[in-house]
Amino acid sequence: MKKITQITVALALLFAGMHAQAQSPVSNSKQNYIVMTKQIPQLEIILMTAEELEQKEGNTGDFQALICGKEVTELTDHQKMAPYIKRAKEAGVSLVVCGFSLNMFKVDRNQLPTEMKVVDNGLFHVLELQKKGYISVSL
Repeated sequence: MKKITQITVALALLFAGMHAQAQSPVSNSKQNYIVMTKQIPQLEIILMTAEELEQKEGNTGDFQALICGKEVTELTDHQKMAPYIKRAKEAGVSLVVCGFSLNMFKVDRNQLPTEMKVVDNGLFHVLELQKKGYISVSL
């Protein structure tokens, strides 16, 4: 009888511990982010934020900065974009460009820096990432 009581108590504690663990969020999981901007100078604050998140939280997963709108015409200025590209690479941030905006403003994709990834439709890209659990912000 004593052995049955010990086993019952041990199982109850085991299940209680499993239940508590299932209820608490996993602290070591990576959080993914997508930030959409229409202004190239805002890349500065986006990159600073990515760096700060990684420094303070230490759990940044995929971090993407999506550029859309009329300012995509300036992305072909390699000299202007070089500091952003360097800093993004150091911070682990992917620079993504809206293909719809490129088409609308007649920007030759071949003139973009090779470090930039083009997606067909920026808004659709953001919505798809939201479905995957990304935190999204639009500036």
